[in-house]
This record gives sequence, structure tokens and C-alpha cells, in this order.
Amino acid sequence: MLTQNLGYPRIGSQRQLKKASEQYWAGKIDLRELNKVAQAIKEQNWNTQLDAGTDLIPCNDFSFYDQVLDTSFLLGNIPHRYSAVLSEIKSNQEIDLYFAMARGYQKDGLDITAMEMTKWLDTNYHYIVPEFNANQEFRIFSEAIFGEYNSAKKLLGEKAKPVLLGPVSYLLLGKEKEQGFERIDLIKKLVPVYIEIINRLRLQGAVWIQLDEPCFALDLSKKEKEAFEYAYRAIANRVSGIKLLVATYFEALLDNTQLAVSLPVHALHIDLVRAPEQLDEVLALIPERLKLSLGVVDGRNVWKNDYAKSLVLINKAVEKLGTDRVLIAPSCSLLHSPIDLELETAIDPEIRNWMAFAKQKLTEVNEIRQIAEGKTMLLEANKAAIESRASSQKVHRQEVKKRIAAISEADATRKSAFPIRQRLHQQRFNLPTFPTTTIGSFPQTEDIRQLRAMFKKGELSLKQYEQAIEQATIETIRWQEEIGLDVLVHGEFERNDMVEYFGEQLDGFLFTKNGWVQSYGSRCVKPPVIYGDVSRPADMTVRWSTFAAAQTDKPMKGMLTGPVTILQWSFVRDDQPRETTTNQIAFAIRDEVIALEAAGIAIIQIDEAAIREGLPLRKAKHPHYLNWAVKAFRITASGVRDETQIHTHMCYSEFNNIIEHIAAMDADVITIETSRSQMELLQAFAHFEYPNEIGPGVYDIHSPRVPGTEEMASLLAKAADLLPARNLWVNPDCGLKTRKWPETKAALENMVAAARMAREQITVEDVI
Repeated sequence: MLTQNLGYPRIGSQRQLKKASEQYWAGKIDLRELNKVAQAIKEQNWNTQLDAGTDLIPCNDFSFYDQVLDTSFLLGNIPHRYSAVLSEIKSNQEIDLYFAMARGYQKDGLDITAMEMTKWLDTNYHYIVPEFNANQEFRIFSEAIFGEYNSAKKLLGEKAKPVLLGPVSYLLLGKEKEQGFERIDLIKKLVPVYIEIINRLRLQGAVWIQLDEPCFALDLSKKEKEAFEYAYRAIANRVSGIKLLVATYFEALLDNTQLAVSLPVHALHIDLVRAPEQLDEVLALIPERLKLSLGVVDGRNVWKNDYAKSLVLINKAVEKLGTDRVLIAPSCSLLHSPIDLELETAIDPEIRNWMAFAKQKLTEVNEIRQIAEGKTMLLEANKAAIESRASSQKVHRQEVKKRIAAISEADATRKSAFPIRQRLHQQRFNLPTFPTTTIGSFPQTEDIRQLRAMFKKGELSLKQYEQAIEQATIETIRWQEEIGLDVLVHGEFERNDMVEYFGEQLDGFLFTKNGWVQSYGSRCVKPPVIYGDVSRPADMTVRWSTFAAAQTDKPMKGMLTGPVTILQWSFVRDDQPRETTTNQIAFAIRDEVIALEAAGIAIIQIDEAAIREGLPLRKAKHPHYLNWAVKAFRITASGVRDETQIHTHMCYSEFNNIIEHIAAMDADVITIETSRSQMELLQAFAHFEYPNEIGPGVYDIHSPRVPGTEEMASLLAKAADLLPARNLWVNPDCGLKTRKWPETKAALENMVAAARMAREQITVEDVI
């Protein structure tokens, strides 16, 4: 049996790519130095996989920002608005155009918005959304893939396997930018370029090419299925002498199984971690010519593989296909996993023995292959680790389990309906039309990060640390008052991350020192690990929220992270249903909400940035997930009086097909990201006649550009055309933690001015 890997983390074990990219953007290093860092990461990754005994090693899985953006760049799908950037960049540095597409461009007299960004299927990884027009043309624009293959081939030989996002998924993951056509109809224009790319790689010596088609795991229309069939038959007719592997992941093929196994390719990869039940149907339908790659090692979590369970699946496949037609692999790219468990020396040894990061998962794949071939002595140590976790008292707490078992409808229901609460809030807060606020965090400057590092190292006392955080908080409050924001936030300077901060104070969580994963571009996160039953031993945010509220006469929001987001942005337990873990977190957050209210905090924001992200890929599974996810949010919010205003925030979300569930959350105010889509996402709320208050983001915080007052006022006008002005708030798209202070101040000053402009243009009759 061959072993293969689908992709490897590209940030570097010490986040070298993040640091180098940010230095390049700041003009502190040149392109040669950036490429030097990138090349070192690639070679380290290839050597790691080679040393682990991997037979087929991915190349072209590296990216400076995002692999979907790389595909757009490769295919020459450059939106017309960036043509001015291309003429401005110096020394033919196409990477500056690439970064402009990802981050926007605001210099040299140009002001160009970034491309839209959204979540990669049901993960917390983000991708840059391709834009398509009816007259779209494609051509090979970037030569990067060919240079990278040559580099990999020198080190890996025939083991080097180029990876491409497949043509159908590339189209389906994008958006039409004009009406009157469907992007899937572009498949006949797109496939010839794929054929040219594949043939060039073949001529360079490539033996295998991996084409990722994650959209095979989605509900597909007849036309979309026909596009798969057309694309791969056209490629097969024009390409020979190379082995194509189509990779699917994150869900079962289900009704797409027959289509997938009938594609004229050499191998098919399936995810047997998310959907082990699909193996039987695939084996029943698979033709004799097709190899099958079994994704048995979880590429999205941190737990050791249960070799015995994996071997049951492998043996079943081998019995039907023989060893020469079976490949063993992780379930998906290891991009979603931390890099190396060996770097973690402070984790409880018992729990550490239950874990595996990307490097260790490569070893697991190789060991499973060896066991399947007869080296059964490797099985015993794995069996002991699995049994240790199942019986550990560190995992199971009966008092938590009893509380979850006693959940009632009363736990998830506010006392009064929203109209009653809204009147009480208007009386209590007396806010103007288009009230202004921010999502929560303010820039985490180098000074703040150094302060936290010094405290952790013992170089500052608790008193010194807290005094410095207090001073930063006061300064931020004074500035918010100065520019005229209506509802303030304390800035969250004491917090490292919106999930990590809470996980550090909850039982059942552990944290790593180097367990970074990429979220987007240079943004890396270090997800907590939920290893046991979750509970809240003490107050988590009351101290800082009450300190901030005491500094101002204006309303001060208490800031919390919701249960589904904590779940989604953590490495979660795989030994109980996700619903159960979410409810445990929900009660912990509920206790904190009640404590904040008791301490005098009248507005409490419970961020559920990831609720849409957690939506299953198949529509048939949506109702069950949405029911428990919405109920978990309501559990957190329903312990307070009517006079307390509950806010929530959601990121990168297409709401059309779940809008009724968003409404069922019954948050008094919801804020969403809408600026990159020019308020397009707000249409779902308008069609639904969303009854509660809403803050559509008026500027993109994922770009360094500063939007003007008129630009934001224009977006507010669009929002007011869609929804009642009396229900509209004014805010950025998301938190401002990753931004710099100069751009933040300029943008928020413009935002407040835009709100004032909107108030002048809204008549009394419009508001009532």
C-alpha cells in the first residue's frame, strides 16, 4: 500500500511565514528575503514528510495567503479593478498584485477594495472568493506552480505530487459579479487551461497530480454534476501518461458516489473520519481500474488515531481491492492541524499521550500501513493510549453531566418578546438613530503583546501588569468618548484571543505554546483543546468589564464568546457528540452573563462568529445542527432581565438559507460582516423581514485601507433601503485587534461622521 498526504501546514513551526509576510507588507524586507523564508518552509515540510516515510508528498500546497487566491492567480482570473495596481507595481513583482487582491490597495493615488473572503466549507480557515463575469476568460498567468514542482522534484523525485484546486470546485466556491449567467457555465472555458497546466507538469516529470474537489461533498444540481463529468472526461481525453487523484473531504459522497467513482481518473480520496459509513457504498460501486485513498487519520483534530478502528476500514478495503489499489492518508490537508507535538513540553503528560499534531499524524499514517502489513507490535502502545483516555477521571465530571441532562425549555427562553424588550432598551439607553459601536477588540499593539509576554515570564508583577492594562483601557475609553461613539467597549487588552481567553478560565480545556494554525493570510490562531467536561469555576470578565464601565457615563458592552464559536474554534472532543460539549460551554457562558448583569453591565455581547461555519455541508443535516446550536445560544442569553440588551456578532456568513434560525436566536442586536459584499448579505434579512436590530458592517477590518465617510454613508443608505432605519446600528465588520491604531482611528472617525450624515438624511417619519 502507498501512503500519501494531501497538504501540510505552511506557516512554519514558529510562524515564520506570518512574520516575514508582515515585514514585507511593512516594507521592512524585500521580495528576495520573503521568498527565502518561504523556500525554507517548503523544504522543511518536504523533508519532514520524506522522513516520515510518505510515498506521495504534496507540493504547491504552500501559499503566501490562500490556495484559492493562488488558483485565481494561476488562471489569470484577476478582477479588472486591479489592472491599475499591475501598472503601478515595480520590478515585475506580481506578488504585490496578489496581496492587493487579498488585502486591498490604498497608495500611489489608488484606493481599491480587497476581494471578498469567506470560510472554507465548515472550517475556520478563510479563502479569497473568486469573482466571475459572463465574458470571463482564463489563461496561465502565474508560473509559481511550475517552479515549485521543479524545486520539489529535486528533493523528492517522483514522490513530489502537485496539488491543485479542481476546476469544478473552483467555480462553485466563487461568485458571479453580474446577473444573467451561472458561473458553472464557465467550465468549458476553464478546462482547457487545466489541461495545459497538467500537461506542462507531466512534461516536467510529475507522476501524480492531486485535484481537490471538496464540492463533491455538497448537494449538487444536475448541471453541477454534469460539469464534473464534462471536466474530467475532457481532461482524460487530452492528458495521458500521468496519474490523477481526485480528493474529497469533510463529508460523505452520498448521492454523488456513483459520479465520483465513474470519473476517468486513477485514484479517489474519501474522508473516513467524517464519514466512515460511506466506505461500503464506495466499495460496492468502485470500478476495477480505480485506486482508493482512505482518509483514516483526522486532519482537523489533535487526537491520536485509534489504529484498531482504522484497520477495520483498511482491511475491508483491502479485502475488496487488494493492497495495490489502496492508499492510506489523513482525512484532509493537515493545514488545519498544529505542526509538531514535540514542541509542547508543558502539557499534562497523560493528556499529551492522547494527542497527535501534523508531524505525528504522518507517523500514524506510516504506522497504520505497517500494522496492516503485519507489524502488529505497533498496535499495543496505541491501544493503551486510547484506553487511558476513555477511562480518565480528568475527562469525566458527573456534576457537569447532570446539569446538561436537566436542560429545559425555560433555560432557553427570554421572559418577554423582542418588541417589549426593545421599548425597555430605548427608555434605558436613549440612543440616537444609527447608534455607533464597535465589535469589541481594539488594536493589540506590540506594546500590549510585550506587556503580556513580560507578565507570563514573571518580569512584571500582577499589580504592574493590571495597572498597565487599566491605563490602556482608560485611554481607549477616553478616545471613544472623544470621537462620539455611542456604545463603548473596553478594548480587550487583557485578552490574548477571543476563544483562548475563555478557555484558559474554564475547566476541561488545555492550551499549547506552539499549536498555531492559519486562519487567513498572516492571521494565525492557537485553538484551545477541549479534553474533558466543561464548567466555569469563577468569574471570567466581570473584573475588567466593571472597571471599564466605571470610567464612563456611556453604555459599556460586556464582551463574551458564544458556545458554538468556542466549540468551532477549538480542537474539540471526539468521544461525545458536539452538541453535548456545546451545551456544557453554553451553561458556563450563561453563568458569566448572569454575573455581568448582577455587576451592573446592561449591554452584553455574546459573539457567535462561527454559527454559520458549523453548518453541516449537506442540507439534510441542517435542521438538527441549527436546532441545537440556536438553543445553545439561547441558553447563554436567557438568564437575564428584559432590560438587559443582548448583542451577538457573526462573521463571513451567507444567511439566506438559515435566516429563520438566526431570528430564532432572538438576540436584541446582531452585527454582521457586509462591507466586502456591499451590503449584499443584508438582502436575506430584508426578504425575511428580520424583526430585531442589526448592525451591518460598514468597513472591512481585514484590509488596512481606510474607507471614506461618503463610502460608509453610502453603505448605510443601502442598508436603510433594505431594513427599517430604527433597527440599524453602525459598526465595523469585525473586531479591530489585528489592525494598527492610525488606520483604526481614521476609519472609526469616518464611521461616526457617516452615522451623523445618515441621521441628517433620515426623517422622523422614516424612524417611527
